[in-house]
Amino acid sequence: MRAIVIGSTKHLLFAAFYGAIGISVAILFTAVWLLNDRPNLSIWHTTHLTSEYHQQSGLADFNQYLKLEDKLFAEVERKIYRQYQPQLASPLNRYERHSLSDPALWKQNWNRSFEWQNPQAEFGLLLIHGMSDSPYVMSHIAQHYQHQAHIVGLRLPGHGTVPSGLTDITWPDLAGAVSLAAAHLAAQLPGKPIYVAGFSTGAALALNHDLENINLNKPTDFAGMIFLSPAIGLAPIAAGAYWQAKLGRVLGQDKLYWNSIQTEYDPFRYQSFAVNAGDVVYRLTLRNQTLLAGLTDKQYKAIAPILTFQSVVDDTVSSLSVVEKLYQHLPASKGHELVLFDVNRKHSHNQLLMHDPLAPFAPFWLTTPLPYRLSLLENDMQHDNHVQVRELAKNTNSTDVQALSLTWPKEVYSLSHVALTFPIEDTLYGPLASEESDKIQIGRGIYQGERGIFSVTAADMLRQKWNPFYPYMMNRMDGFIQPRP
Repeated sequence: MRAIVIGSTKHLLFAAFYGAIGISVAILFTAVWLLNDRPNLSIWHTTHLTSEYHQQSGLADFNQYLKLEDKLFAEVERKIYRQYQPQLASPLNRYERHSLSDPALWKQNWNRSFEWQNPQAEFGLLLIHGMSDSPYVMSHIAQHYQHQAHIVGLRLPGHGTVPSGLTDITWPDLAGAVSLAAAHLAAQLPGKPIYVAGFSTGAALALNHDLENINLNKPTDFAGMIFLSPAIGLAPIAAGAYWQAKLGRVLGQDKLYWNSIQTEYDPFRYQSFAVNAGDVVYRLTLRNQTLLAGLTDKQYKAIAPILTFQSVVDDTVSSLSVVEKLYQHLPASKGHELVLFDVNRKHSHNQLLMHDPLAPFAPFWLTTPLPYRLSLLENDMQHDNHVQVRELAKNTNSTDVQALSLTWPKEVYSLSHVALTFPIEDTLYGPLASEESDKIQIGRGIYQGERGIFSVTAADMLRQKWNPFYPYMMNRMDGFIQPRP
């Protein structure tokens, strides 16, 4: 009897084992089929550019980086713009000359690195964009400080050209370009402070540059760092990017190298997103967390002062990680500041919230005095749609509230990852009608109809693209930079 039971148990275990394998294979097959059942790849997804910078390029300085960039854009002109022959012309393809999305329509090609010299510069300012973006994302900040600073807007490797540029970059490639630009600014402005402002991945790269110097017991390059929607932590699913790309190589399925394949209608940002790009950001954040974990108290105090702007809801990076993995560990003596943008808590919006996005932050704020200045932009409940700033001073739980002459726009319920760097006047992402009818205006491109028809998803169309609190943000940046020697 016992033998029969043991035999039955063995058969059940074998059945469960092979059943699990069968289910796994079926799930894998379905996932591969779904990932491949997407639009065909275009020339800008498959073309390899040979003039792109990599850490192994052996460049001595930033001027050599710019010369290599000249070759790179000549290669793009030769391999993409001259080669692409569409069967049907599109008015919204950035890779078709004279379309509404042609980057050449702008007075300055914001896909390229730029340097604005200033003989009377009070300080240097390095601007670093995010993954899949271009220097355009930092253009308004550059314009704001052009009369005070010597400015370098860095185009990160793999960006500003074709989406395929993101399929073979590494985070050390990006970090190498940041090092060249930072060293160039320091050489141009001996004895003057250098600040860095980074958006998303650009913020992670700025932090990495500071941490790597501290880890090697070198002097830090920056007098202060400004982070906008910084990539301090990502969702756990980001760890799977490496395996999706590896599966694509094993199966010979090029589409598996891409998380999304979309129409390239944005002149200064890729719409298609390479799997490798997500893996690069993930590995960069892991490197930063390793460096932070290894710092001594003395080394923590060497981190340059940080001012961060972050929406409490962010579908690209983890808002909570900004507090949990960075700010809670910073020393109180350096004057670090964090500005959080709450959601619009208008009564009708509150009824639709699935959960309170501020709730996960509460444990960090309710019991312990903060080692940094926390500013929360929130609704002024006494005046519909108006906002106020609730200040929680460092080293104390006392609060102070200041009313602002700013309001939530009608029907906007939150900011987004991509919104922070653009004012309402931005002619590409802003909502105001532009007189330049020959250019695309993405901020006004919201269409109503049935879902699943356009290649541009409803989620992308409805995502908030500009910052209604931009004036407050710039005022805080001014205060962060000006008093410092």
